[in-house]
Amino acid sequence: MLTIIAEIQIRSGAKHYENVCHAFKKITPIVLLEKGCYGYELLTDYLTEVDFQTKVPDSITLLEHWESMEHLNAHLKTAHMQAYQEQVKGDVIGVKIRIMQKGLHI
Repeated sequence: MLTIIAEIQIRSGAKHYENVCHAFKKITPIVLLEKGCYGYELLTDYLTEVDFQTKVPDSITLLEHWESMEHLNAHLKTAHMQAYQEQVKGDVIGVKIRIMQKGLHI
């Protein structure tokens, strides 16, 4: 099982943020039906006044769980993901992706 953490940098402004969130809302039910997908969740900062929190303005995080790299690669090639990327290309500045596995294999 792989965990994917994608930090998505969005252009400043509520319109860009809303466009990206709306696009994710549209594709999430479709992605969750894909073979090998065990989770697909959009996360945003919970704003607090604590001094130990790292806040990243104009950023959202996507948390995904995939059975394998083959499933993840197939997901990235789907028509709905291609359409999503086209829909948000004017709103997204960049994406940092981490592909992770469990750290302790005991």
